[in-house]
Amino acid sequence: MIRISKIIMLSIIIVAFVITAPSFAQIEEPILNDLELREPEDYVFSLRLLIILTILTLAPSILIMLTGFTRIIIVLSFIRNALGMQQTPPNQVIIGLALFLTFFIMAPVGSEINSTAIQPYMEGELPFDEALNRAMEPIRDFMFKQTRDKDLALFLNISEIEAETLEQIPNHVLIPAFIISELKTAFQIGFVIYIPFLVIDMVVSSTLMSMGMMMLPPVIISLPFKILLFILVDGWNLIVKSLVMGFN
Repeated sequence: MIRISKIIMLSIIIVAFVITAPSFAQIEEPILNDLELREPEDYVFSLRLLIILTILTLAPSILIMLTGFTRIIIVLSFIRNALGMQQTPPNQVIIGLALFLTFFIMAPVGSEINSTAIQPYMEGELPFDEALNRAMEPIRDFMFKQTRDKDLALFLNISEIEAETLEQIPNHVLIPAFIISELKTAFQIGFVIYIPFLVIDMVVSSTLMSMGMMMLPPVIISLPFKILLFILVDGWNLIVKSLVMGFN
């Protein structure tokens, strides 16, 4: 009986929903009429709002790919691996340091964007398209300074674009060329960082083998010497100075 009563109640609910369905359709008509009566300017504003929200969603990717963050985070990761400490400094510290170094390096670019594009647009002196083009100019100048000609030529040849000046190079060619240039530079710095720590590992390993202590892991003995060397040469100061000066 309980099961039959549940079936009856479900049937009543379905019938009531079907009966009231036309009323729901009638409620939607004013909304459709309102959409038909809207001005074209309203649609333009909605599209601009959608574009702004999309840019905000992609802001982390823009921060990583259009700035020096890629080079900085890779170099800091190389330092941690070269020292042989997998979790020290932790990832939060590495990412935080990379972010603040990126803000420091990109501060002149951000100031120029604010003065030439954002403020005039906020005051209504520039349309959105022109403000966007002005905002991209300092970023493009920064990327051109850090991008190798070989990498630019690679993507220009792949896309079959002939550009006689830098202004004729589109962003979809410049950005990937800038990224692979940053990767190459970061790996070059990482190779130089690894050399002194590799020498310490080789010396410690040879010493342990000559003493017949083959069962003792060389990493345990070499780690304090690596940390001591890094402290004596003021490693963080040297690395941060090299990274910042490298962008200048």
